[in-house]
Parts: sequence; C-alpha cells; structure tokens
Amino acid sequence: MNEIKKIIEQAWENRELLKTETTIDAIENVLAHLERGELRIAEKKDDKWVVNDWLKKAVLLYFPIKNMITMEAGPMEFYDKIPLKKNYKEIGVRAVPHAIARYGAFLAKGVILMPSFVNIGAYVDEGTMVDTWATVGSCAQIGKHVHLSGGVGIGGVLEPVQASPVIIEDNCFIGSRCIVVEGVLVEEGAVLGANVVLTQSTRIIDVSGNSPVEYKGRVPSNSVVIPGSFTKKFPAGDYNVSCALIIGKRKASTDLKTSLNQTLREFDIAV
Repeated sequence: MNEIKKIIEQAWENRELLKTETTIDAIENVLAHLERGELRIAEKKDDKWVVNDWLKKAVLLYFPIKNMITMEAGPMEFYDKIPLKKNYKEIGVRAVPHAIARYGAFLAKGVILMPSFVNIGAYVDEGTMVDTWATVGSCAQIGKHVHLSGGVGIGGVLEPVQASPVIIEDNCFIGSRCIVVEGVLVEEGAVLGANVVLTQSTRIIDVSGNSPVEYKGRVPSNSVVIPGSFTKKFPAGDYNVSCALIIGKRKASTDLKTSLNQTLREFDIAV
C-alpha cells in the first residue's frame, strides 16, 4: 500500500501520469479498497480522528480517469462517470427503492437504506439507518447504529484534501431535516433534534448549566441538541442569528434504545 500511496501522490502533482496504466491501476485499487471498507478516508487513532488525505486525492483522481457512460437500472437511466453500488444481498444491506449508493462508498452489514443517497468515499457502519431522502456526502464517516432521519443532509468534504469530513460517531440520532456540513464532528451518543444546522462557524452553546459553555465544530458525546438563536449586532440593527443549544445529556449508562426514548420524552425533542 505504501507503493500505491507513492503513485497517488506523484499523480496528484503531475496529472500527465493519469495516462499511465500504473497510475490508473493504483487509483482503481484504492477505490476497490474503499468500496470494501478496507481503507477509509478518516479513522480514529488514539481517540483522535485522522484524515488520510492521500485517499481523498485518489477519489478526486478517479473522476478524470473515468469516461461518461449510460447506466440502466430497470426502466431508469443514468449518465455518469461513477458506477452504482451493487450486490446488496451479498453484503447484507437492505436497499429500498430508490436508494442509491455510488461505487467507492462502504456500507457495512445491517445498514438500511431507505430512498436516499450515499456518495463516493463515504463510510456507513453496521446497523445504521439512512432514512428517506437523507444524503450522505462524499467521504462522510457514519458510525454504528446511527439513525439519520428523513431529509437529513450530511455534507461531503472532498476539498481541500487535508480537511476533515463530517463525522457522526456511534449511536447518534440525527433528527429530521438536520444539516451537518464542513467537517463537523458529532460525538458518540449525541441526539440532534429536528432542523439543527451545524457548520464550522455555528455556535454550539451548552445552556444546561449555570453559565453557557460554547463549542464550534464539535458536539460533545451524549449531548441533546436543539435549534436556537442569539442576538447579534449589525450596522443595520440587532438581529437573531441561528445557533445550536445543548439542553442536556443523554444517559449513557442505560440501554441505548431505552435511553433514546427516555431522552426524547424528557426533553420534548422534535425529531
């Protein structure tokens, strides 16, 4: 794999190398590993998420080496460079029409895809539900037993290559129409109520204690989050700006499903 990495790095600096069989084979090799989950764009090492930027480079280089082709799925027709994922039965994934995942995305055993979309380079771990019209963007990392509710938008982050993708850790619940983009990290067990929007500039304010505690780009583990707003001064006057409010903690000590149901009732969360 070190040799393949070297070939990818060289092609990134010199696009003329994309014409060589050695480079094409290396890129195809990387995509096959991503497809099977043997490599991933980001991984946790010593409790920190590390981005494998050379794999992002391989994904970006995959596009120019592929030609546009017509693809058919029954009566439906597509015209694109990236093939669709196949063999759901063999990999143990339930895919409801019209669920679509692109080649180069990994779906673990037990994943359920309602009519939804999973993009190239994404990693979706076992037991996760991608609900109706939810989207998982390029290179996003979704943990085990996550529920992405209807209409959730998980953003893709391909460039810059060193940027962290959106990461949703294990056992999170992401409520309807939530948007999580720009490499935001949602830590294990967190619950986002409906319509929460998280970007790198979104103020995430813990209001559950006697004084506010502010975060950006990260939702702490087991946090219960709802949409909020704060007043900001502008030259034209004072206006309310969106933020996210941490209103409490999910009890990590109890059974996860029981904990989620209790949390939703206790905090009267819109999902």
